[in-house]
Amino acid sequence: MKKTTTNLMLCAMVFAVALVVSNVITAKTVQTGIPLFGSTILVPSAVICYCVTFLMTDVIGEIWGPKEARTVVLGGFACQVIATCLIMIGQVLPAADESMQNAYTMLLGQNAVFVLASMTGYLLSQSWDVFVFHKIRNRILADGGSTRSRWIWNNASTMTSQLIDTVVFIGIAFGLGFGWLFDPAMIGQLGAMMVGQYLCKFVLAALDTPVFYFLTRNASRIPADGTAA
Repeated sequence: MKKTTTNLMLCAMVFAVALVVSNVITAKTVQTGIPLFGSTILVPSAVICYCVTFLMTDVIGEIWGPKEARTVVLGGFACQVIATCLIMIGQVLPAADESMQNAYTMLLGQNAVFVLASMTGYLLSQSWDVFVFHKIRNRILADGGSTRSRWIWNNASTMTSQLIDTVVFIGIAFGLGFGWLFDPAMIGQLGAMMVGQYLCKFVLAALDTPVFYFLTRNASRIPADGTAA
């Protein structure tokens, strides 16, 4: 991918779309059928969309640099806020049919705790992703390493940031929101949900490595600080 303003805008748009869609469809949980701790792993249907956002920030960081990556992260947060407000406005508008209103509320109704969990997890994990990505990248390249090893900072940043997002989101939404942290009977379920969802995100982060390499195949022309050569 060439370092052009048009390509940067395209990456930012893919990031924003994946982020907003992930928040729209996150209410649907998917049964993976994978056993863990006496139950099966459940993941939000948004797990793939959200992984795309980390891929895009890594691509932007590799080609355009940390400043642009942070700008996209902050812009994405603004998109989240705008989308949430628009969804809430749509929810309070009078519906022509009660069943339609119930379906809208079930799928798109924004619970305050879930919004807080999502926003907090997003800011912490995405900020960490950008920071670790460039910290590792700059150190390896400064020590004479090659951008052919970029799978290291790509996976290290994404996998650790996904861990932060999983723990923060589930901890706030289910641990505090549902009170599972204070219910001995649900502590195990809370831990299983965190472990299960993180394992799925870990695998997806590894699988997107070839896509990252393809999109950043000209990265060897970009120096350690992420600026144009």
